[in-house]
Amino acid sequence: PQHGKFSVTSLLWHGGSVWDAWFSCASNQVAQVLLTLPYSFSQLGMLSGVLLQVFYGLMGSWTAYLISVLYVEYRTRKEKEGVSFKNHVIQWFEVLDGLLGRYWKAAGLAFNCTFLLFGSVIQLIACASNIYYINDRLDKRTWTYIFGACCATTVFIPSFHNYRIWSFLGLGMTTYTAWYLTIAAAVHGQVDGVTHSGPSKLVLYFTGATNILYTFGGHAVTVEIMHAMWKPQKFKYIYLVATLYVFTLTLPSAAAMYWAFGDALLTHSNAFSLLPRSGWRDAAVILMLIHQFITFGFACTPLYFVWEKVIGMHGTRSVVLRALARLPLVVPIWFLAIIFPFFGPINSAVGALLVSFTVYIIPALAHILTYRSAEARLNAAEKPPRFLPSWSGMLVVNVFVVAWVLVVGFGLGGWASVSNFIKQIDTFGLFAKCYQCPPKAHAAAGQPLPAPPRH
Repeated sequence: PQHGKFSVTSLLWHGGSVWDAWFSCASNQVAQVLLTLPYSFSQLGMLSGVLLQVFYGLMGSWTAYLISVLYVEYRTRKEKEGVSFKNHVIQWFEVLDGLLGRYWKAAGLAFNCTFLLFGSVIQLIACASNIYYINDRLDKRTWTYIFGACCATTVFIPSFHNYRIWSFLGLGMTTYTAWYLTIAAAVHGQVDGVTHSGPSKLVLYFTGATNILYTFGGHAVTVEIMHAMWKPQKFKYIYLVATLYVFTLTLPSAAAMYWAFGDALLTHSNAFSLLPRSGWRDAAVILMLIHQFITFGFACTPLYFVWEKVIGMHGTRSVVLRALARLPLVVPIWFLAIIFPFFGPINSAVGALLVSFTVYIIPALAHILTYRSAEARLNAAEKPPRFLPSWSGMLVVNVFVVAWVLVVGFGLGGWASVSNFIKQIDTFGLFAKCYQCPPKAHAAAGQPLPAPPRH
């Protein structure tokens, strides 16, 4: 759109450039996961923690690249048939449907929607978990009710074109929080008698590994972000560059926190809980809250699109009508966040059971099957990349991704994270009022702690 080139709305609202896509990818990749990575490091140990982050970061960039290739293939084929996508947002399940048929569409839809649903649930749990460290007068469950109502307002944001200012702010916020964690841990120094016993148990090791798989599997919304671009063909390497930036946030903060607190992190899945309260920490908590609200919108928007298509409202121009049609989706998300408030363990369970298929296995298999015939390879809209110029090379990488994620991510990770999740239910119960809350010393009769003498 060339008209309002210098208007404020185009500056804040209408994004479609390569930069917008980069900000969307980077800010969508790391939100509350930043706070659970130190917990993963305590389960994995320092060496595995660093190596697995790099490994899954590169693997995630590879499958995001595959998704972008398949999207361009689908769109090219459809546009040759004269299909226009002017008022229609292409989604991943439609790409699968167009290239591989309805069974793939059903699988893509089921995994993606369930993943996005739980992705939204995780944001709500994280909001309540974080605000509690500033204001513990209300328990975490009450905070979840309040944030559920706030997050419901995302129904008014029409599409990913309109996240320009949000994803820019979101990335700024996580950058601040990551460096706050790193510096605060370094300034705090190691706690007395710190121990670094990870990895100690297989269950914990694979739970931690799966949380990292989840961290770099933030691309269930890749297709929607691409579709919001003016030139989606340019998307190919954006995800990789976003991941490289994300490493500068996740590696130092998780390593510094683990160095300072060691095994104490095993029972503190939210990194904020171990750092002393200060203005810097409060600022980090508030910025994370705003970012989680944005990430909630990111995770929910594709669900809104699917729901609109189901009830025939997707072409509607009225923002208000679409918002009303979307509201019923927020209720089950709200409800699930109140049933399972397990910040940390839920990330690993979602990673093993949903992210493994949505983000790694299905894209790699879909790419193998789409280009299995010589004719498809000959007419491919996107040829293999420069760094891996042969089709057979791509096949080998894809088969490795499928096998690795199936065995390590879904198999071992599923066993470990579900065992851990069940343990949380046994320990804290469903509908836990205040998950992993410290006992309040000053709660007796509401009296404040005695102040140190001033004179």
